[in-house]
Amino acid sequence: MSVTVVVPTYNEAANLAPMAEALLALPVPELRLLVVDDDSPDGTGRLADDLAAASSGRIAVLHRRGGRGLGRAYLDGFRRALDDGAEAIVQMDADFSHAPADVPRLLERLADHDVAVGSRYAPGGTVAEDWGLGRRTLSRSANAYARTLLKLRTRDATAGFKAWRSTALRAVDLGRVRSNGYLVQVEMTYICERLGLHIAEVPIHFAERRVGRSKMSLRVKLEAAWGLLGVWRRHHRIRPPA
Repeated sequence: MSVTVVVPTYNEAANLAPMAEALLALPVPELRLLVVDDDSPDGTGRLADDLAAASSGRIAVLHRRGGRGLGRAYLDGFRRALDDGAEAIVQMDADFSHAPADVPRLLERLADHDVAVGSRYAPGGTVAEDWGLGRRTLSRSANAYARTLLKLRTRDATAGFKAWRSTALRAVDLGRVRSNGYLVQVEMTYICERLGLHIAEVPIHFAERRVGRSKMSLRVKLEAAWGLLGVWRRHHRIRPPA
């Protein structure tokens, strides 16, 4: 099975090389890495090009300028992976909050599911020990709010670590996903559930990033919360295909 791991980057020069090394060392024979860089001022894009040139075709780079943002980066990366013929697509962060070693565990679940979610909130899932009470509470509250408003069954509705069958991404129809930023995770999960796709939740440990600063801010969280109603309006009429 050909696998493409889509990793969006913005100022991740310190993390990208070790992340690429860890992914390419996994026991997944047909794994390729697609770096989707949003014109990082720290040179992440140039570093990605250098890594790609030395990778014998296992690393590709998609440079984006204008209309940037995490959601659009993922959608553009998914389209590129599908166009390149990937049978499975993994999405994950570049900062090691998602462990590369968990990628094979997610891929295994695609044998009998359409989507595998690396879940912090499934039984056995954990978050970094140095998360304070406030951060833990905010994360759980945001997740619970999204699940309640959209009536989601997926425990970690905001998860950004997923493995997809290519058929599942095509069923979602990326053209109808409108969110940018972190809300894209919830929107795509909601569409999957409305379509009746089979979703597996795989418990993971969500670690603190290794290097650099998180792009998640209170403003970003509030924007995502405000956008949930729009997600419901756009997709609540979706029904599973006959």
